[in-house]
Order: sequence, then C-alpha cells, then structure tokens
Amino acid sequence: MSLLISGTVAIDNIKTPTATQEGLLGGSAAYAALAASLFCKPVHLAGVIGHDFPKAHVDLLNSKGIKLDSLEHNDGESFTWTGEYHEDMNNRTTHKVGINVLENWKPQLSADASQVKFVMLGNMSPDNQMQVLDQCQAAEFVAADTMDLWINIANERLHDVMKRLDLLVINDGEAKEFAGTTNLVEAGRLLQKKGPRYVVVKRGEHGSYLFGDGAEEFFACSAYPLESVFDPTGAGDSFLGGMIGWLANSRKTKPSFVDLKTAVAHGSVTASFTCEAFSTQRLEKVTVEEVKSRLEELKHYTAFAM
Repeated sequence: MSLLISGTVAIDNIKTPTATQEGLLGGSAAYAALAASLFCKPVHLAGVIGHDFPKAHVDLLNSKGIKLDSLEHNDGESFTWTGEYHEDMNNRTTHKVGINVLENWKPQLSADASQVKFVMLGNMSPDNQMQVLDQCQAAEFVAADTMDLWINIANERLHDVMKRLDLLVINDGEAKEFAGTTNLVEAGRLLQKKGPRYVVVKRGEHGSYLFGDGAEEFFACSAYPLESVFDPTGAGDSFLGGMIGWLANSRKTKPSFVDLKTAVAHGSVTASFTCEAFSTQRLEKVTVEEVKSRLEELKHYTAFAM
C-alpha cells in the first residue's frame, strides 16, 4: 500500500552544544518520508528543491524506495534553515530561514501519487496543503501537521484544512495556542471539534496524547527514553511519518482507536532514532529489527500490574 508525503525538503545548517554541521538534509517531507519508508514502500514525496540541492540527498531518498516523481526541481535556491540548540535541547534559536523556492511553489502530483489512499501533509502552508489535497483522487486517510506560523498568519485557511483531516498531529504549545486554552487535554478535544476525528498532541521527551471518540478514547504514550539527545531536528516529522507508514503498511484506511495507539507507539520509537545523530543520519540506517526491539522495550517500560 503506497502513500504520499508532501511538505518541505530543505538544506539545514545546525549547531548543537557539541558540534556544528552544514548542508544537511532537512524538511518535514524528507524526515517523514524516510521514517515512513521503514514500514511501507513505495512512499511518494511531493516537494520542491533548488539548483543547489545536493545530489547525495536525492540519491539517498531514492535508495530508500521513495518515489520522487512529484519532487519539483527549480532554478532558484533551496529552502534553508539555520538554527542552534542550547544546553537544554528543548530550546533552540532560529538564526536564518531562506524561503526561496517555497515562495511561489504550487505542488504538482504525478499520476501515481494522486491515486494513493494514505496522505500525509507535512508542515507547510495551508494553501499548499489544500493544493495537494485537491489533487488526491483516492485518499481515504489524511493526516497533517502544522505550526504556530500558520496558526497566526493563515488561521482561516488552516481551519479549511482541518475539516478534511482524519488525523491532526501538533505539538503541545501549538495545540494550546490553536485551541485557545492552557489545558492540554481540553485543547485536544477542542481541536477535534475543528474537523479531525483523531488528534495527537506531541509532548517532546514527555511523549504524546492521542484523542479519539469520546472521553474513554484517550491514550498517553511515553517517548522512548534516550540517555542523550544529539539533534532533535525532525523528530516530530519522523513521529508522524512512522505513524502513517505503519498505518499504510497495515492497510488501515479506517483505523480503530486501538490501531491508532499502535501507530503512535511506532511513531514514538521512530522519532527516537532521529534524535541520535545530525539530520537523518541515524534514521537512514535504522533496521526493522531495531524498531521491533525498541517497541518491545517501550512496551516493557510502560506496562504495570494492578
């Protein structure tokens, strides 16, 4: 069962307390596609890159069974992000953002990509998200991410996107902002009323909350415990990519709440690998056996007897 992942494909320049590296593969779609490819192939990636985008990054994506027939090659410069993480890796400073080829991008899906049943809309403008959805002729399950920028400057359009979602994945601060409340559980329920049947609120190292139908359908999933975090960039995108990759592989176009709980656990484990090295460097080397091992560990860590 193939799936489509759309979003940004970027060049990242990242500084952490221990190291600095430039020219890294980044972007919501790149992380999510690599994560999803652990569970499902093929993965169609829709995005745009510029003339300066490293060929090695394109080759890597190709090597992982990611279809790039909806990846536009533009004469402009690629989208870039330059940022720095501090001693507390939950805090970072964005030094520079180069919108570049994203400014006038209008996604164009290939014929094959337009026929997939699973669609993930990565973090990008709501206009771009709607442009992708309008081309998806056979979509049965649609998941999306967003961020505070779009909540602030494109709120009305974002609400249009919400009405077409089965699943929204959003981080805790943005969930509170979008819902207009300081209570995270209330925020999750309020966001469901905007359209999506399911909502997942990402809580970083503290795990995630999954909201389903009614008060009884609530699941708190722990993050996989890491003794050290090298670079958390893209962890949230990897989380959603792991979720929808597992759902697609399982052909869960109408997933139950139990299915979503399992998908969240897969997303949590997938995101943990991303944090262990710069960019996608750890994620691209993960094996199926490593994923299974961490899933068993996470299950053991969170089980208890009554």
